[in-house]
Formats: sequence, structure tokens, C-alpha cells
Amino acid sequence: MATIVPVTDLTHPGLSPYARLTEHQLRNKRCPEEGLFIAESPKVIGHALDAGYVPVSLLMEERHLRGQGRDLISRCGEVPVYTGESDLLESLTGYRLTRGILCAMHRPPLPEVEAVCAGARRVAVLEGIVDPTNVGAVFRSAAALHMDAVLVTPTCCDPLHRRAVRVSMGTVFQIPWTVIGSRAEDWPHPGLERLGALGFSTAAMALSPTALSIEDPRLREVARLAIVLGTEGDGLSPRTIAGCDYTVRIPMSHQVDSLNVAAASAVAFWELRAR
Repeated sequence: MATIVPVTDLTHPGLSPYARLTEHQLRNKRCPEEGLFIAESPKVIGHALDAGYVPVSLLMEERHLRGQGRDLISRCGEVPVYTGESDLLESLTGYRLTRGILCAMHRPPLPEVEAVCAGARRVAVLEGIVDPTNVGAVFRSAAALHMDAVLVTPTCCDPLHRRAVRVSMGTVFQIPWTVIGSRAEDWPHPGLERLGALGFSTAAMALSPTALSIEDPRLREVARLAIVLGTEGDGLSPRTIAGCDYTVRIPMSHQVDSLNVAAASAVAFWELRAR
């Protein structure tokens, strides 16, 4: 049975994941086995539990103990449940809780790229995307629009960042993903070669006048395709574009020169899905 702990002392050590640790500290690269992340809202927490993620503690508004938090408390087993009024919890976390519930969870070890890509026909590769909102939105589109997996480069925002998890609506727990490489120097080379060795052709999404239209029928015939999306503003690096098998653009009105990476990803995933 869970232990209900009213929040009266904001320095309580059990509250540190919610208040005194940055995203970088939660991730704990020096000791990955001790890494944590924060899932926010009952639906997102539920998806994480469905996927086998292990809870450490819950933080929720007191009114949710007998409401939408009740089933989560039951599912999380013997973990502490910290509670308080909305204003108190906001002063603790620094933001208004979405639907009033947070859950600190253990980070699982990341799988190898080869395991994530086994059997996949379409994968998304996110190069250096730094906005967690965009990362979450891309994951949501990838899960909905027939991507089999997502790979993120070492310079990309962490998909388990609290805001990325929330914006993804928990799909970050549903679609296989991992990091391709352990250092910034591992991408684009030898990362692209690693994808090639797994049988993937690579398509760089870039606004180049010589790029293929995303509607080009040759792209649909590619058996295994990795769709590479670049960071906000600058897009993909020239080295990445040069190293990919295809450069692909989305035809647009002359009044618009580009799309947000999250919007572009949805178009690319749908148009380049495996037939």
C-alpha cells in the first residue's frame, strides 16, 4: 500500500526530483542506472506504467487522492505519494501541474540501435532538435503516422524531458527509440554508415533547390528508409545532407519558406510511409 505524505517541509529529500534537480541532474549521465525522469498527467503516467516503466514516487494535489489519482496510486504500489494544495505544489515545482499529478520514474537502459531497428521499414532520425516541445510533437506524429522507431542524435533534446514526454502524450513510451551514438562526434559519421549497414537508405529533409519532391514515387519504393530531420532554424548540417542518399523537400507555397520541424515531420512521415 502507498504511503501518503502531506507536503509540509519543502526540503524533504523525497521531493528533490520535483524541485531541486535539473533535467540534466535527473538524467545522471555519470550513473545512468540512477537516472530519473518526470511523467506529467494521469494519461501520460498511465502509458508509462503500461509500458513497464517503474515509479519512484507520486506528487499530486490533495484533491486527486480520491479522484483521478486513485487508480494511479493503486497501480504504483508501495511508493510514497506526496500531496498538497495546488499553490504549494506550484511553489515547489515552479510551474502549475498539468492535471495536478506528477510521477518520478526510473530511466530504463537504452537499447542498441540495431535492436530498435530490427524489422523496421521506416525510422525517424532527429538531429540536434533542442526544443522539448518539438521533440514531443515529432514523437507523437511518428507513433501515429507509421514510423517503426525513432533515433535521436547525441545533441538532440532528451525525449524523456518532462515537457517532451507531456507533449508526446506518452507516445515516447509506445514507439521504440534510442540514441544513435554516445558523443556529438558520432553523428553524422559514423552514424549514417551504421544505418547503411542495417540496410537503410537515408533521406535528408532539406530545402534544397536540387532536392527530390517528397511526392517522388521513387521514395515510396525504398524498402527501408531513415527520414532525417534537422534542428530548429538551421535545419540539417551540410555534412548530414551530403552524406544522405537522398535530399527531400516538401513543395510549398511561395509565400511560405519553411515549416516548423514538428509540422514537417508529420507531412514527411505520412508521405514517406511504407506502402
